[in-house]
Amino acid sequence: MELAAAAEILDEEHQDLPQDSTDTNSYFFGRVGEHSVVVVCLPAGQLGISSAAAVPSQMKSRFPSIRFGLMVGIGGGVPSVEADIRLGDVVISQPFA
Repeated sequence: MELAAAAEILDEEHQDLPQDSTDTNSYFFGRVGEHSVVVVCLPAGQLGISSAAAVPSQMKSRFPSIRFGLMVGIGGGVPSVEADIRLGDVVISQPFA
């Protein structure tokens, strides 16, 4: 469902590129405004931090001209005194120094 939602934001879809047999990710190519965009999703059944952490290196290898990357997904809410984060909130981090 997340991939379908991300694909819907594309102003225009581009055709698929040939894919290496060792790369099992799903890709959608398109344009948002003046920016070319690659949307990637893990293969069905692959979940977790280590699987998600592999995607940026695979993308950097396959698309060396990428200038910006955004990792998005669904996480559970964990409200606390310090941070009232709930399911459905958008959380944005900052780069490490």
